[in-house]
Amino acid sequence: MRALMRLALATLVAAVPFAAVVAAHAADDPTPITVLTSDFEDGTVQGWAGRSAETLAASATVAHGGTRSLSITGRTATWQGPSLSVLDTFEKGTSYTISAWVRMAEGSDNARLSVERRTAGTATYETVVGNTAVTSGGWVNLTGRYTLATDVDFLSVYIETASTTGSFYLDDVTASYVPALPIQTDIPAVKSVVTEFPVGAAITGAEIIGTHGDLLARHFTSVTPGNALKWDATEPTENAFTYTQADPLIAFATAHGMKVRGHTLVWHNQTPAWVFANADKATLLARLENHIRNVAAHYGTTIGVWDVVNEVIDESQSDGMRRSTWYTVTGLDYIRTAFRVAREVAPAAKLCINDYNTNVAAKRDALYNLVVQLKGEGVPIDCVGHQMHVNVSWPSIADTEAMLKKFQGIGVEQQITEMDVSIYTSSGESFPTPPADRLLAQAYMYRDMFALFRRYAADVTSVTLWGLADDNTWLDTYPVARKDAPLLFDTRLQAKSAYWGVVDPTKIGTSPSPSASTSTSPSPSASTGTSPSPSASTGTSASCAVTYRVTGSWTGGFQADVKIANTGATAISGWKLGWQFTGGQTVSQLWNGSVTQSGSAVTVTNAAWNGALPAGGSASVGFLGSWTGSNPVPSAFTVNGTACAVL
Repeated sequence: MRALMRLALATLVAAVPFAAVVAAHAADDPTPITVLTSDFEDGTVQGWAGRSAETLAASATVAHGGTRSLSITGRTATWQGPSLSVLDTFEKGTSYTISAWVRMAEGSDNARLSVERRTAGTATYETVVGNTAVTSGGWVNLTGRYTLATDVDFLSVYIETASTTGSFYLDDVTASYVPALPIQTDIPAVKSVVTEFPVGAAITGAEIIGTHGDLLARHFTSVTPGNALKWDATEPTENAFTYTQADPLIAFATAHGMKVRGHTLVWHNQTPAWVFANADKATLLARLENHIRNVAAHYGTTIGVWDVVNEVIDESQSDGMRRSTWYTVTGLDYIRTAFRVAREVAPAAKLCINDYNTNVAAKRDALYNLVVQLKGEGVPIDCVGHQMHVNVSWPSIADTEAMLKKFQGIGVEQQITEMDVSIYTSSGESFPTPPADRLLAQAYMYRDMFALFRRYAADVTSVTLWGLADDNTWLDTYPVARKDAPLLFDTRLQAKSAYWGVVDPTKIGTSPSPSASTSTSPSPSASTGTSPSPSASTGTSASCAVTYRVTGSWTGGFQADVKIANTGATAISGWKLGWQFTGGQTVSQLWNGSVTQSGSAVTVTNAAWNGALPAGGSASVGFLGSWTGSNPVPSAFTVNGTACAVL
């Protein structure tokens, strides 16, 4: 998510178009310094070990480079795989690029590259590269960035799979870093230009160290701990509260005079299984109340805004409510309880309800109806949070303005809580480096969105970007594993054209923004859940190809993405996709289409906005599902009754 701007060139921006500045120095990037190499050519495992009882051995069966690779066999669980200690290799605060080549011995699965760290015996697991499709037909590269942010007594990198326990091969593993540049001090601070409301960034421990901390303190007036205040981080087991992740972030903010947004007290994700175990309504609400009383009280007045409940809307439901366990057990009472208890514990804090895709009319209206109902009951909702995970071509300014207007006059503030602008417009795209036209389109989107927010400063009381710089963004692993560039600063913490779109739009020219479009359709890559209410359409069938990928997996559940490509010469004016599950899987929620399931048979029909597939065109749907035992990939797919090639 990276063009480099050197300090020496910063003074040229006023006179030279930004695209020219990017081109002038891109070739000057220094050669990375490699600190780790594993090629297994010496016939040994080179320090790698299994995470359990699996067997690791140098193998000459296949190799990515040279004649040998590492063979991993005898796995009995998906989390088992090769692990290498990097405790004496990685230094705190340095951003490392880790690259590994993986190949299945048989069949296919999704592989991911992760890091395990331990401090005082407590283990933490961090994904570096999310689920990536791997087969026995060729080598696949897993590449991601990792920055160690805390002192540890154990640190290892490892490879695991998502669904099966099949054998696989590993080869040509490297870790490298590029020496850090100092932050630019001769450009305006974002907070000095945008003064109508606080501008913040979501952070992890990596963002308060060294030059990252310098960049954060210089440009932003507020922070949001991205994951450190969620339930799994603060109460992993019942009534055992820990704040080791969040306390350093909030201490940094306090020391630098920055405001803090608390995220989040209630969410259907990242909630430990024990919360819902054997829980009737009274038990679940009691656990919720206890959690909020402890976490919110721990920080008192230090946290001035809380996202009390997060992502409760599913506009495809008749009542607009997400069918989470919270809702199915308690109805709306979990929301009522969360806000009322939060008000008791943090009486001075602003209390928000937060959701994504609120610029989509159906979702916007469902959230509006809920807020009006609950406020009418006396539930203390102070603000509505609009996440604004968007991309370079979606949404339109008109739809975003309609979102802001909708919530005027009902007694709530509005906050932009998680903004980023992906350079991708579909799940099928992947760029080795960000194209210049996408970076410019991104700058226009930031320009136009911030101009809109500033016009509505009477309603919008803060804007938070979901990250500090492109070297650490969740979009590198979601909805698929690929390098994204969604923020104002690049991977070396230098200002991008997106920064100038916010700070001084004259530096990026006067071309119209793609966001001027009147399209109301959400992009699959921007969405984190359900898209607008779909409607089926019919059309003639044509040649087709389908790609099915499991993009996330956990005990009893998974997330998948399905891409339909029209490989024929005739346009498809509406599509119906079908497949059979063979492992007892069940689709629980789907976006970018509508779904029905009868036994093992799944049928997905297009949404109103993605039914037209020109020759060579494609559409993607994503879904959440449940599974037990195994999660095999469907072997056959049809579109409008015609069998498709499976990629």
